[in-house]
Amino acid sequence: MKKYALLSVGELLVDVIGTEIHHSILDTDVFERFQGGSPANMAANMARLGMNTAIVSCVGNDNLGIFLKNEVAKTGIDISHIATDEIQPTSIVIVSRTKGTPDFIAYRTADRMIQPHHIPDNLLAESAIFHTTCFALSQDPAQSAIVDAAKRANALGCRVSLDANYAPQIWPDRKQAWETISAYCSHNALVKLSEDDAERIYGHKVSEEQVIKDFHAMGADLVCFTKGGDGSTISYEKGTKKIHLGVKPIDVIDATGAGDAFWAGFLTAWTEGKSVEICANAGGNLAALKLVTKGPLPAVVDKAVLY
Repeated sequence: MKKYALLSVGELLVDVIGTEIHHSILDTDVFERFQGGSPANMAANMARLGMNTAIVSCVGNDNLGIFLKNEVAKTGIDISHIATDEIQPTSIVIVSRTKGTPDFIAYRTADRMIQPHHIPDNLLAESAIFHTTCFALSQDPAQSAIVDAAKRANALGCRVSLDANYAPQIWPDRKQAWETISAYCSHNALVKLSEDDAERIYGHKVSEEQVIKDFHAMGADLVCFTKGGDGSTISYEKGTKKIHLGVKPIDVIDATGAGDAFWAGFLTAWTEGKSVEICANAGGNLAALKLVTKGPLPAVVDKAVLY
């Protein structure tokens, strides 16, 4: 049994979100601060299910960095591997509150300063899953450090996971993004991406079959392709097996974070040695709970919900 079910690596930042609904940041006068960053949300979701999780991130030596550490600690994640950069301030993302696609500006500073020594072999060896995001992979030095750590993780028996949440505003060099994602996936990765993620990565609409084929060609062992109301397709064992998962009709209250909830449920079941089908259903069940919950999931979620 490993010490950590999940070692989540990547961006920890302050989301500065408009308090009233407007089309853009230009029209927004009042903002509120929140702890942001998908890696922490993933680790928090698994911690809510009673799993031991840790995060490797980098914040600035400032009060926003302290705020982030305090917020993450409240969720039960081990924060002892959050590094502090003495020069770069804590990263912030300013976001409009909108009914459509939010207008956002990212100020990338300390979050991209993750170094190889922040992810030592002994930490990888005691983790079941090493998880990151495209946001985290988008800029050096974090980019090189995380790809290097994925290679070491795979060699040390720690499964590599990627949320392929590519955004061109964050990572404008699409060719370089493909190369980096490919290098990461080559270490037998478990990959989650949505239809929207795929369209952003390719720069145009693309078939599910093409996406799955391309990610397996990069070296991904399992590809989970989520399609919102149309459920998801999971292709595994390098593409030799495939299952389709439907969704139960529910009245959606809050869709924010449903993808993170799905993958947290999936990976929790995975670390417990469940079949891919059971993992997929576990992910669907946790995502369904998130969809009917306003704001984040409850502080404690009975793991029985998954099964």
